[in-house]
Amino acid sequence: MQKLELTWIGKGDEPVVEPRILLHDASKDYGDPAADNMLIHGDNLLALKALEQEFAGQVKCIYIDPPYNTGSAFEYYDDNLEHSLWLNLMRPRLIILRNLLSEDGCIWISIDDTEQAYLKVICDEIFGRNNFVQTISNQSTPNGRDYGSFAQTHDFIHIFSKNIRQLKMNKMANDDINKYNKEDEEGAYYLHPLFNSNSNFHKGNRPNLYYPFYVSKKQNNEGYYDLSLIPTEDCVELYPPLSQTDGTQFVWRWGKEKATQYLNKEIVGQLMRNGEFRIAQKMRVKDKIPRTIWVETEFSNRRGTEESQALFAKKKFPYPKPEPLIERILTLGSNPGDLVLDSFLGSGTTSAVAHKMGRRYIGIELGEHCYTHCLPRLKAVVDGEQGGISKTQNWQGGGGFKFYELAPTLIVKDAHGQPIINNKYNAQMLVAAIAKLNGYDYAPDADVFWKQGKSQAGSFIFVTTEYLTAAQLDNISRYLPEYERLLICTPAFDIGLGKRYENINIRKIPQSVLDKCAYGADNYNLNIVNPPELDEDEWEDGEDA
Repeated sequence: MQKLELTWIGKGDEPVVEPRILLHDASKDYGDPAADNMLIHGDNLLALKALEQEFAGQVKCIYIDPPYNTGSAFEYYDDNLEHSLWLNLMRPRLIILRNLLSEDGCIWISIDDTEQAYLKVICDEIFGRNNFVQTISNQSTPNGRDYGSFAQTHDFIHIFSKNIRQLKMNKMANDDINKYNKEDEEGAYYLHPLFNSNSNFHKGNRPNLYYPFYVSKKQNNEGYYDLSLIPTEDCVELYPPLSQTDGTQFVWRWGKEKATQYLNKEIVGQLMRNGEFRIAQKMRVKDKIPRTIWVETEFSNRRGTEESQALFAKKKFPYPKPEPLIERILTLGSNPGDLVLDSFLGSGTTSAVAHKMGRRYIGIELGEHCYTHCLPRLKAVVDGEQGGISKTQNWQGGGGFKFYELAPTLIVKDAHGQPIINNKYNAQMLVAAIAKLNGYDYAPDADVFWKQGKSQAGSFIFVTTEYLTAAQLDNISRYLPEYERLLICTPAFDIGLGKRYENINIRKIPQSVLDKCAYGADNYNLNIVNPPELDEDEWEDGEDA
C-alpha cells in the first residue's frame, strides 16, 4: 500500500544500533545516594538504545534542542547531502524517543527555519499526524539579526504526543491576577456581564437564551441585589440588552437551568453608576490555555547566555536555552515526580530545571562539556544555586543524581579479523550485555546462580564463558520446572545438548549475537560534537534595545 512520506538519501539504511549497557561511575555521583536521576556521557543514539529496553513507555516529557543544521555543522557537504545527513541524524533517535514516551507523554523539539518543515514531516511519519499537538513560535532574538532578507526573531518548538487521546496538557497559571479585585468565601473574582456580546448569537437563533431575570430593589449583605427567574414583589424585570452597534438583540451566555443552579451565588444583580441594573457573573481565577506565540523576554537566547555566563564564566556555552523557557515546557508537559528526558543536553539546562521542579530526569550528552558544564551545573543545583528559576521555584537545594558512561562495544576483531568478545568486559558486564542483546533484563537471582536475567515473558538466561557439559546441563534441568524456560549462552558445549531439553535453549557466543546489531561504532553524531562558538557580532545583533 502506497503512503505519503518524505524520502532522502540513506533513509531506510540506518544501522541496527548496538544496545550497550550503562556503566555506573559512582565517583561522579552527587547528593542523595537514593536519587534515581541519571546523567549519561556518550553518543545519544547509543545511549537511547541502552535505555530503550528498561525505560520504554515511562518518560512523560521529552525536550530536545538538536543541531539546527545551519551549514556550519556540515561545512564539507553539499546542500542536498547536508539535508539527508541531518534527517539521518534525527530519524533513528526520534523512533527510540517515541518508544520511550509514556502513552500520555509528549515531546518538544526546538528547531529553526532551516529544517523545521522537514522535521514536522518526519515527526508526522513517526508519531502520526493525528498526534501532532502544536508548533510554538518563540521569540528567541527580539531584535533579530540584521542580515539576509529578513531579521529572524524567532525559532520553533514542535510538540507531538505519543497518544493524543491520552495526552492531558497542563494549563498556565493566570498572570493577570490583579483584575480579580473582589473576594468572597469561594475566593477572588471580578464581575463580567452575563449577556453574550457576540452578534452571531441572538434571539433569532438562540431563543432558549433569551429570558428575563427579576432583580430585587433591596441591596443584600454582599452589596448586590438578589435575582429570581420568577416575578417577585418590588423587583425589576431585566432582559439581555440590545447591541449599541447594530441593534442585535443579545442573549444570555447561560440557559435557565444553569442560571437556576448558580442564582445569587455565581451570578448576581449589580447596580451601575447610571442607576440601571445588570446581571453579572463572578469570574473566578482559573489557569489559562497557553498561546502559540511566546514573546517573554526571559525566553530569549540572551537570557540563556547570561545564565550561562553566570554559571560558567569564560566557559560559556553557545546559544543555551534559558531556564524559564524549559520551566514553561515542563510546567505544561509534566507534573512533579514525572520522568523527563533530554538527549541533547548541551550545558545541562533541562536536567537543572527538572531537578528544581521536582521532576525525575535523564540527561544525555556526548561532548566534553558533559564534564565541564553538565556535571558541575547539576552539582551546583544540588547545593542550592540561586540562578535561573531558583527563586520562582523557591529552590533551596537537595536531591542528587548518578553518573553513567556507555560501555565499549561488545564485539571486536582479533588480529586475524575474526569477531571476539571485547576483553574490556568482565564477567558481570558480559552477562548484562548478552542478556540485553537477547531481550532480557539483567537481574541475577541471589539463590540460583544460573538465573542471571529474566524476560518479560518469564523465561531466564544464563551466560557463561566456560564449556558446558552434559552433566552440568542435567544438573540445571533438575531444578528448572517444566513451565519455565531457560536460554544458556556459552562459547562451546557437548554435542547434542541443543535438543536435550525442550525448555532449555543453548546458543554459542559470540556467534549467536553477531547478527543482532552493528558493533564497533562509538558514536553516530555525524561529527556534530562541538557546537559552533558564539560569535561576538551575533551577540551584538541579538542584544535587546
